[in-house]
Amino acid sequence: MTAIQTETSKDPLQHTANIKSMLHKVISHVREDVTKVDDPKAKALFEVTAEVLQGLVTAYEHYENRKEGGAMNADVTRRVIPEQSVQIPWQGMILKGDLTIPQGARGTVLFAHGSGSSRHSPRNRYVAQVLQKAGFTTLLMDLLTEEEETVDIYTRHLRFDIDLLARRLIGAADWLVQQEPEPLQPVGAFGASTGAAAALIAAAERPDSIAAVVSRGGRPDLAGAALPRVLAPTLLIVGGHDFQVIALNQQALEQLGAKESRMEIVPNATHLFEEPGALETVARLAAEWFTRYLVPSSLAAGEAMHIQRQISRSQ
Repeated sequence: MTAIQTETSKDPLQHTANIKSMLHKVISHVREDVTKVDDPKAKALFEVTAEVLQGLVTAYEHYENRKEGGAMNADVTRRVIPEQSVQIPWQGMILKGDLTIPQGARGTVLFAHGSGSSRHSPRNRYVAQVLQKAGFTTLLMDLLTEEEETVDIYTRHLRFDIDLLARRLIGAADWLVQQEPEPLQPVGAFGASTGAAAALIAAAERPDSIAAVVSRGGRPDLAGAALPRVLAPTLLIVGGHDFQVIALNQQALEQLGAKESRMEIVPNATHLFEEPGALETVARLAAEWFTRYLVPSSLAAGEAMHIQRQISRSQ
């Protein structure tokens, strides 16, 4: 037992996880304090503090991505589906993406990552593999170019430009439905953090293309005036300990124009769903939602239970 404890203590990923957990707690406290003060300078100071700390979290995540590669994805036991790199043209520039098309796919889920993240997010990749197993094509893409990401590390302005991110997501959705010989549709959108707001704006602007939306720990409130125009069925998934985000999601839920929309709270989970079983719950809920609303109605009822059994067996 002593040898095991010593070996574990030398694992850098264990220490980075602990540090990230502490940083998230501080970030949560800082963001709560923003709502408790009236002085504009204090509010600005608190917001900058939260962003700087979030930047540290992102740095640790980049380290973990390089260190463990696809270790998180290895938890999904389905056979590996070939992934192809794609280039999505948008207003004279190229956005990079990773497209995976499982055999017999019946819909596509377009991922919108959160602030400071990318298409390499291990959490989104885990969810994507669960969705692939459920029979969905997935497209994970970078909403910023490499040059923009390099600049944004210092300026941190593009990652919060929700309208810009939404326009690029709309471009990706258009690209999917224009593919030949067969369009990659119907399209669902999965957004995390600020990416959730971009996904909702895209759904409002492309009601004929985007048929369902799922938000993971998102900021749907940042979609603002677009919320009443969102007609696609929308699922908002929030961690039970992510108190401020729960309140923001509840406010957004009340403004959504979709007839089918609800919020699911994952008990004991924090903002990034790092707790045991939390991300698995997110993936299961997303698979169920997209199965219900992306699959043609004649197939959905019978398929939903079958998909859920497949997911359960592989976890």
